[in-house]
Amino acid sequence: MSTETQSLALLNTAAFLLCVSFCAYVLSILVFHLKSGRSRGGSPDGFDWHIIVPCRNEASVIGDTVRRLLCDFPQATVWCVDDASDDGTMAELAAFTDQPRVHVIQRQLPDARQGKGAALNAAWRRIDQSLPANADRSRVIVGVLDADSRLDPQGPVALSGRQYFGSAQIGAVQVEVRMLQCAPRRYAPTTEVGRWGRLLIRLQDMEFRAPIAAMQSLRRRTGSVAMGGNGQFTRLSLLNEIADQHGTPWHGALLEDFELGLHILLAGGRTEYCPESWVAQEALTRIRPLVRQRTRWAQGSMQCGRYLGRVLRSPRIRNSATLEIAHFLAAPWTQLLGTPIYIACLVVMSYYIDNTMGGLRGWWSSGGWGVPPLVLVFGIGPFALWGIVYRIRCEPQLSIPKALLLGVCHWLYSYAQSLAVWLAFARMVTARTDWQKTARAADPQPQPARAVGRVAVGQAAVGRAAVPAQPRRAQPARRSGRNDGPRSIRPPRHLSHLTHLTTTPTTDRPAIAHIRK
Repeated sequence: MSTETQSLALLNTAAFLLCVSFCAYVLSILVFHLKSGRSRGGSPDGFDWHIIVPCRNEASVIGDTVRRLLCDFPQATVWCVDDASDDGTMAELAAFTDQPRVHVIQRQLPDARQGKGAALNAAWRRIDQSLPANADRSRVIVGVLDADSRLDPQGPVALSGRQYFGSAQIGAVQVEVRMLQCAPRRYAPTTEVGRWGRLLIRLQDMEFRAPIAAMQSLRRRTGSVAMGGNGQFTRLSLLNEIADQHGTPWHGALLEDFELGLHILLAGGRTEYCPESWVAQEALTRIRPLVRQRTRWAQGSMQCGRYLGRVLRSPRIRNSATLEIAHFLAAPWTQLLGTPIYIACLVVMSYYIDNTMGGLRGWWSSGGWGVPPLVLVFGIGPFALWGIVYRIRCEPQLSIPKALLLGVCHWLYSYAQSLAVWLAFARMVTARTDWQKTARAADPQPQPARAVGRVAVGQAAVGRAAVPAQPRRAQPARRSGRNDGPRSIRPPRHLSHLTHLTTTPTTDRPAIAHIRK
């Protein structure tokens, strides 16, 4: 056998194995997803609920989110973490200073803007400090919501069920994620988008409610349910246990939610997925922000690969969970491997078409006709299948042709993830770990300032009202290396109605501002 023939056989074998393994995985998660049942809820009154909402330049959405939480979730205390916003977020939060169930934590530069995990850790400290020393922290549930989220009003009832926090064995629960634009009409935003934007919204909703939900259904069986960045709920006692071992509950990975789930499993806790409840978040309507978001997720997954050795050695994680976690951690690297293999297959096929007598027609008649069915079965089919699953489980008003078309579009949509993996790999190689926030659709576009004399005057519309331009932030004082205790600062002009604003700097944790009326 010639070297050329051996190379071609090796290439075909690698491509075939990748396709078969992918199809087998899709089939396994589909079976468990279709067999998954529903559980009954419980009483949320036996728990103390705390919701953390990280905020970094969220003036366009945070006001409506907090108002909705106060209305739909009356049992909860809301902790908004302002991460050095400069767009009027604090002006929006100032409207809630008379609400005893709303607390605002203001983080200052240079400690702020260190990633979502750092903001969550600041809120975790304050929640734990606000409780009596003898409080049962296993009954204190800490949830995390994005600033643009809407939580199912029946969420606390579902989460209190015997299958979830009603069982003392469950340490953390992730609820189903939906797209806000596909949620019930009273939650959906009124922002107008074009046809391309509507397609992206529907594809993201299908992605979370079909393949990702199916992956979580498999993880329920293996005992490896992953936490998401939005709609995760964890017992405070478990967060404290992780902090006792590692300093803080959340750590430095860009995929801080999955990282937290790994720490929970390594600590001996159990995680669950709750399809009976949901959290809705704003979908992205443009491809560039979508690729940027998925690049962050892919890089975070690559960063979490450092935990694989600990997972393999842990006696607290059963074998089925270990295999599933290893598969997830290997996924971005498998995509990196698969891209050149599939490109090489296309190059080889093009070479044979060009060198076969009769060109494309001769290649087709000599056996090339078998390639399209293989692409359909192993390439397009596993993606198109989710369109039908999405129709059956989530959106029965969709016609079968539209569901199939949506599935085919999902196949094309998956190439954005492939691009994101390569961008994430490039960021890993260049040691870039900065956290890039995803812009909101309702965020105002920056307007050029109008010069008046020697002073630039500008005004931006935020939410339903116009907020004056923010005063220039004072430069932080040089650190002396010791804790000098609380220091008073003058509140900004647009917050002058607040009677008390203090900042407590420390040498080992982010600065936290307490706003009270």
